[in-house]
Amino acid sequence: MMPGTAAAPCHSKGIKTYLFDTHVCTPMVPFTVKNRGCFAGMMVTASHNPKADNGYKMYGANGAQLCEPHDTHIADLILANLSPWTDYQTAVQSVLSSPLRLNDLESLMDSYYAEMEASLCFHKPTNPSSTLKIVYTAMHGVGTPFATRSFSTFGHPPFVGVPAQNSPDPTFPTVAYPNPEEGKGALELSFQAAKESGATLVLANDPDADRLAVAELQPNGGWRMFSGNEIGMLLAHWLWTKCVERGEKGKLAVVASTVSSKMTRALADKEGMRFEETLTGFKWICNKKFDLQQEGYKVLLAFEESIGFCCGDLVNDKDGVCAMSVFAEMASQLHLKGINVSSHMDSLYDTYGHFVSRQGYVTVPDPKLTVDIFSKLREGGKYPTAVGGFKIAQVRDLTVGFDSSTADHKTTLPASASSQHLTLTFDNGCVANLRGSGTEPKLKFYVELHGPGKEQVTATLIKMVNSIVQECLEPSKWNLKWTPLENDASKL
Repeated sequence: MMPGTAAAPCHSKGIKTYLFDTHVCTPMVPFTVKNRGCFAGMMVTASHNPKADNGYKMYGANGAQLCEPHDTHIADLILANLSPWTDYQTAVQSVLSSPLRLNDLESLMDSYYAEMEASLCFHKPTNPSSTLKIVYTAMHGVGTPFATRSFSTFGHPPFVGVPAQNSPDPTFPTVAYPNPEEGKGALELSFQAAKESGATLVLANDPDADRLAVAELQPNGGWRMFSGNEIGMLLAHWLWTKCVERGEKGKLAVVASTVSSKMTRALADKEGMRFEETLTGFKWICNKKFDLQQEGYKVLLAFEESIGFCCGDLVNDKDGVCAMSVFAEMASQLHLKGINVSSHMDSLYDTYGHFVSRQGYVTVPDPKLTVDIFSKLREGGKYPTAVGGFKIAQVRDLTVGFDSSTADHKTTLPASASSQHLTLTFDNGCVANLRGSGTEPKLKFYVELHGPGKEQVTATLIKMVNSIVQECLEPSKWNLKWTPLENDASKL
């Protein structure tokens, strides 16, 4: 038992631990850190990764995942303390009965949902009357009981479950990858449940319930999968609207990773909010959120395009359990006005600009090959000046700390030699981020272009994405498989 193994050395040093005796969703750990004033937190989770993977997340005293330099310091301490402090085989066996072990999960959950309702539920009197039918899947994870209570906290009518996926099962028998970010392929059983029940909205958590995917039934019978960028924009606009309605127009902010859409930046700029971007990953996002809160800002949303959303101040990490009920309330209120989410999203495009983005990846089985690909792109500081006939205006290399747009040619975001990340900004405003994944054998690309009309923007973007992958990542040269994108406006 990994949690018990982690608790044992704490107990050997007289440190109290909150060690739960049942599965919990990931957000409960950072919430406990905040609510109980803990100095650290640990969550054992395979998250949405393949079933053979396992690992854990570490949180600091501010409830956010640890980032540099703390993670490096911990790694050094591990190497300096390889000899066991005690007989851990015996210590682990006595963890559950130790007086240093605390387990008031029920009280913590009461506090979690009470704070969720107080800070993020705005229409509880009318939510029960909604006729919008919603399907929810836990994707073989722990989310179902937490999602059920979350819906009840907001006063939403019960959702329709997906029985084959509602209980924890580490073998993930009904999906190839238990990751709703993979799109429609991971949600086939949810769509089937929706067809049988007459539901028009699907909400999906990943197995540890810290991410949220959303799909909506369209008039033609197909399903529209909202991208993480679109969900982020919908949530940010909703939470900003609620602040305006309540007269809260003070220091408001939105935080997003640098690979996420700049549409929320357009929202912030137009509506007088502060926008901050960070490196990829919630360890960076929520530490920046914490810093802003220390400056007196109310951070409405912190998010990244990979369907991770942190609404308000409930926790200092992504929280799919909270985000699903906030999204459902927004959708229900739109439904009462005869508007679906797709139409509302399209109206936001009309208001703030058509930000069209495409994300994808090329599988790279050897990490050294990823380094080789980026090294060739750098060519000793001679970066590409054009791709596919499109001129490059700016190059930012977060691996070596170079930025062609700054006076000293240094990046404003932290650089890290241990990760590969290159950003190309083109004359036409297109931004392409190329980065090696830190957790999967993938080389990821994120490309976004904005303009006044989605058809023209989409056509140009598709052409640019294919050129960027073919010329920069060179899959044919390195014998890597990928499928060129087609101009399909329905993916917007």
